[in-house]
Amino acid sequence: MVIDEREIQQIVDKIKSVEEEIGKAIIGQKDIVRQVLISILAGGNVLLEGVPGLGKTQLVKTLSKVLDLSFSRIQFTPDLMPADVAGTNIIVKDEKGDSSFQFQKGPVFANIVLADEINRATPKTQSAMLEAMQEQTVTVGKSTYSLPQPFMVLATQNPIEMEGTYPLPEAQLDRFLFKLNVKFPTLEELQDIMNVTVTNKEVVLNKMMNGETILNIRRIIKEVPIAKPVQEYALKVVLATHPENELAPEITKKYIRFGASPRGAQAIILASKVRALMEGRYNVSFEDVKYVAYPALRHRFFLNFDGIADGMTTDGLIEEILNSQKILI
Repeated sequence: MVIDEREIQQIVDKIKSVEEEIGKAIIGQKDIVRQVLISILAGGNVLLEGVPGLGKTQLVKTLSKVLDLSFSRIQFTPDLMPADVAGTNIIVKDEKGDSSFQFQKGPVFANIVLADEINRATPKTQSAMLEAMQEQTVTVGKSTYSLPQPFMVLATQNPIEMEGTYPLPEAQLDRFLFKLNVKFPTLEELQDIMNVTVTNKEVVLNKMMNGETILNIRRIIKEVPIAKPVQEYALKVVLATHPENELAPEITKKYIRFGASPRGAQAIILASKVRALMEGRYNVSFEDVKYVAYPALRHRFFLNFDGIADGMTTDGLIEEILNSQKILI
């Protein structure tokens, strides 16, 4: 596939218009908005973590409107069952009175699925999302159903220290392309939020993109070239999260229990390509790799007892790991 500068610029302009439109309803959080867009253009899922009331749910709703995609919300609670997510077979009768099984689709059948407070459900129900997130299919009984395209899960969770939450299984965490930490707004941002939310001012959102455009951009993204030294740097960063690897710095050996999976490398490479295209470049830079490494890796490796006791953070360790790997040009 040959891509010219004009086509790249058209993609950049489209993405900028989407960001600006989302900015009408979402005050601040520009990095979060950009990283969510990187995820959907890369075809990945996102885990948004933050205390209640920071606009995580509002962001997902706004995204579906601006991108003109179908939207479904699943409120995760301790009594939610897997069938409540994926769907189930029900008995229906035809005009003759004969009975047969018919599949009733669950709320997971949408372009954008908001898994709200996903860590309030039990691990059994959380695991019901695994196939949908990775294979983008749902299996009920002996039948497998394809989910609509494009498909994306945007899950929100409260910090796991809060009462009534269940930590997500490692296998499910690995299915998220990015984990984004939603921060509390500044004073200026809070003032702007009040001006939008507690007045009669109505925010009108325009549709700036659609599913077909997103799928086309995804195909173009996979053609974005990445130089061998840049790719090697990204892969070394992932290997350096493993304490037993020869590339691991001392801080990894001291504080990390086990490192990121190969999906972490895939996430960094693919997200770097998206970020390069969003910046108007048809090649991946070292800065692209560094930018996406934080959201791509912070949920893919785990601290040992010493790391927790010494108050280490995953982002702090990622910064040390990025700096420990030499850039070869």
